[in-house]
Amino acid sequence: MNIVLVAGITVLAYALISVFSNKKAWISLGAAALLIIIGAAPFVEALRDYINWNVLAIYVGSLILAELFIYSRVPAVIAEWIANKSPSAAIAIALIALFAGLVSAFVENVATVLVVAPIAIEISRKVKVPLGPVMVLLAVNANLQGTATLVGDPPSMLFAGAAGFSFNDFFFYNGKPSIFFFVEFGAIIGAAYSFFVLRKHTHKEPVPRDSRVISWVPLLLLTAMVAGLAVNSIYETGVGARAGMICLLAALLGQVWFVLFRKEKLSEAMRIMRQLDWETLFFLVGIFIMLGALNRSGAIGVLANGMQSAFGSNVLAIYVFLVVVSVLVSGFVDNVPYIALMLPLIADVSSRLGVEPTVLYFGLLIGACLGGNVTPFGASANIVAMGLAKKNGDNMDFSGFVRIGAPFTFVTTALTATAVWLVWGT
Repeated sequence: MNIVLVAGITVLAYALISVFSNKKAWISLGAAALLIIIGAAPFVEALRDYINWNVLAIYVGSLILAELFIYSRVPAVIAEWIANKSPSAAIAIALIALFAGLVSAFVENVATVLVVAPIAIEISRKVKVPLGPVMVLLAVNANLQGTATLVGDPPSMLFAGAAGFSFNDFFFYNGKPSIFFFVEFGAIIGAAYSFFVLRKHTHKEPVPRDSRVISWVPLLLLTAMVAGLAVNSIYETGVGARAGMICLLAALLGQVWFVLFRKEKLSEAMRIMRQLDWETLFFLVGIFIMLGALNRSGAIGVLANGMQSAFGSNVLAIYVFLVVVSVLVSGFVDNVPYIALMLPLIADVSSRLGVEPTVLYFGLLIGACLGGNVTPFGASANIVAMGLAKKNGDNMDFSGFVRIGAPFTFVTTALTATAVWLVWGT
């Protein structure tokens, strides 16, 4: 199949996704269907080889369990406790932002922001802290840790599927600290930056303890899922079928508990299912098929040749290029299609150079994950945070977000990327 035709369809789809992000599922599926029709992605081959069903199973299972975890009110109770135990408003918000990031390692970022936002809003009102900066700090810290674990965000799942990383590999890989610890290093820097922004607010006001834990069962199921994935990593490399089944089983048990033991109506369980991010699921299906067609056509190889010609065998130059470009791209568009495209490209370039691709993978993830914090359009959580600020009387504009988000991104990315290179690149 003509490389130019396949690449043209993919580039057009990516451009449309950037402009019409609210239609991304329709665009990616439409492009995938077109590639199937013209023979660039044979239908059976696309279903069997291109779509990573295990990644999709992990995504759906994690989403369902995350919704039940939010329903349990456990995160809200913990956030209130942190706020009341902190010695000042600045420290309280910095710690809540750090906590939001930790939750985001297992729960979707937007949901995390929605859960902890009421506590941050209450602190802001009581101690007269401008709400806009508080909400920005909450969002950027939540975004930061999305790639810390296998079950965090779609980019980490795509990475695991492409690189053959299991759940445990996110913590240690080949005897070295893996992506989790570098993301947590960035999170500590992010929390320190958050305190620096709000450092003048040294006074403290108690936050009402309004939240009550509905049930600990979702937390137990989430813990069981994580433990199951960890044990499974001993027996199964990469993202295999068992990993997907573990996540789906945990989600199924959660829904059964929700209906039978919480005595919630079946319609409530269906409501949870309906409000899941199905758009991203179908979006990923289309992306998988597009990338499979690109690889089959030889377009990935052409791009790899171009990168090798530009940088030769200088791995550090390639690493810096990946980090910088990832930050710039992810600051303005959805990072999922970008990461999906770059993963096979990195694998090809690394193979040609005869080098271990891990450091380049990590550079891609760090840049793309943190790059979404530059502008409000880089991540959905940013838009939600700005909307909440506006709803509560602080109309944070684009420049106001960038004044906080850009330095946050520069500091966390520079230090985290340097740490990755010192451990994996030397």
